Amino acid sequence: MCIAAFVTAAGSVVHADEPVPAPPSSSAPPSSSAPPSSSTPPSSSAPPLSSAPPSSSAPSLPSASSPSSAGCSRPAPAKGETTVSFRGSQKSGKYTQNVPANTANQPLPVVIALHGFLENRAISDLGSGLGDYGYQKGFVTITPQLDRLGLSQWDVGQGSADMTWVSEVLTHVESTLCVDQRRVYVTGLSMGAFATSSIGCQFADRVAAIAPVAGLRDFDWCHPSRPIPVIAFHGTSDPIVSYTNPPVTDIAAAWARRDGCTGGPTRTTIASDVVLDKYSCPTGVDVQLYSIIGGGHIWPGSTSPLYPEFIVGKNTKSIRATTLIWDFFAAHPMST
Repeated sequence: MCIAAFVTAAGSVVHADEPVPAPPSSSAPPSSSAPPSSSTPPSSSAPPLSSAPPSSSAPSLPSASSPSSAGCSRPAPAKGETTVSFRGSQKSGKYTQNVPANTANQPLPVVIALHGFLENRAISDLGSGLGDYGYQKGFVTITPQLDRLGLSQWDVGQGSADMTWVSEVLTHVESTLCVDQRRVYVTGLSMGAFATSSIGCQFADRVAAIAPVAGLRDFDWCHPSRPIPVIAFHGTSDPIVSYTNPPVTDIAAAWARRDGCTGGPTRTTIASDVVLDKYSCPTGVDVQLYSIIGGGHIWPGSTSPLYPEFIVGKNTKSIRATTLIWDFFAAHPMST
């Protein structure tokens, strides 16, 4: 479970490595690793059951009229992967950027992917496959990591230097790449999901939607500046971040209340090992929780070999979180 790491900071650039040609697109695997937590049985209370599978809107890429960032005045970078060293106002670190082909230099969506406890950028991307998937779907993937002398983690507290650094990384990305500022999204696994939840609470004015995987959290200080769409995933037998203590279903319900959703969720059986709780929310806002029955602490649908079942628990082949997350993000741009 313990892996290397280097993340955290925001502000001025130190240097950027030369772009590396993008690897061929492929489906991506899981990742995992998380902060210590409690036990993990499945949750029992179930909302009204529906047999229909979830509807999924097809992603639509932004047009040239999308609100563009300052980086749109710069030459379009080549498709591929680049590592950028970045010093922020309080901390420093690196981030990997995977940029799809964009010869017209149109504003592109951005997905920020936050690694888990003791992971690094490479392990995070291997687990989710977001870098390769972004090449296919036309979004930029940013995978940040603080300089921590091997202790890869996030301080997810309100106003923390780590969360400030992630916000500053976004500011720098917007100044160097052509970004659609209505389509900035954040996801992460485990402690990265804790950090994703924190960013949703603190930076809802900049982030259109969030997707915590194996770590949706609800903080008592959380008061987003606007309702923020949430899609979350959690295994009911997660041995690292408990599904029941506190109940993830209660955490999802708290986000739904905060977003102005009414009533309890409708539960849909997606597969024999996957159920979806979906809330009735105002137009443009959705809260969805995918529970993987008997699932462990892993990115659903991932094929990464780095975390064997005897450590993190079972995965599912019934869904692929990466695909569902992008479809959800694409359907939820920031409202104007």
